[in-house]
Amino acid sequence: MLGLDRVSREYRRGVRALDDVSLHLPPGRFLAVMGRSGSGKSTMLACAAGLDRPTSGTVRVGGTDLSGLKPEALTRLRRDRVGFVSQDLNLLPALTVLENVALPLLLAGAAPGAAPGGAPEERARRALAAVGLPDRADDRPARLSGGQRQRVAVARALVTGAGLLLADEPTGALDPVTAHEVLALLRHTADTEGHAVLMVTHDPAAARWADQTVFLTDGRLTGCLERPGEAEIRRELGRERTPAPVRERGPVL
Repeated sequence: MLGLDRVSREYRRGVRALDDVSLHLPPGRFLAVMGRSGSGKSTMLACAAGLDRPTSGTVRVGGTDLSGLKPEALTRLRRDRVGFVSQDLNLLPALTVLENVALPLLLAGAAPGAAPGGAPEERARRALAAVGLPDRADDRPARLSGGQRQRVAVARALVTGAGLLLADEPTGALDPVTAHEVLALLRHTADTEGHAVLMVTHDPAAARWADQTVFLTDGRLTGCLERPGEAEIRRELGRERTPAPVRERGPVL
């Protein structure tokens, strides 16, 4: 579903935010990306979403090479194949929960009764049911708890049928109980719905929900753990590592 092959992103004055990064994420798998501030996590996520273009290397989503797409085609691909969940949520307070979830379909021009998979309202209600909020469709976001608002954001990311879900610090502003609920939901989308989930996080407790955790240091992949425990993740984060030799392919999940 997502492939990064020898991706580098260089900014002015020779600063490399990503340095020869390769990783491959198939459907139904959950990958966590960790690293200290400035390690390149946000740049990796932006390149994976097609929001930033790498200086070199290839990014593929669902087999499509993003480098060959014009801006309009790239926008359509992000809309149809990529769901994005951020810490900021970006829910519109003037809209109901249902309207917030249906918004990507309406912006894409889906007409009532004419959209693949059903009308926007019908699809939005199914997405809300999938995240456990079928009875909050008519509420405004302000009436929801932080965890419920995050669930709405996940529903909005899933409503288009996107196979790739990108999550940027999705539990950063949540208490431990609510964070557990949101992480369980992301885990469910991978296990049951077959979505590929890529999550950037600073929290070892969040990363342990993933199938695999990779570590970035100064823009390079320097570690990879399979289904690690929280203590193992903390040890890896605390270890000063020398960048690993370049591999032809990165971690294959």
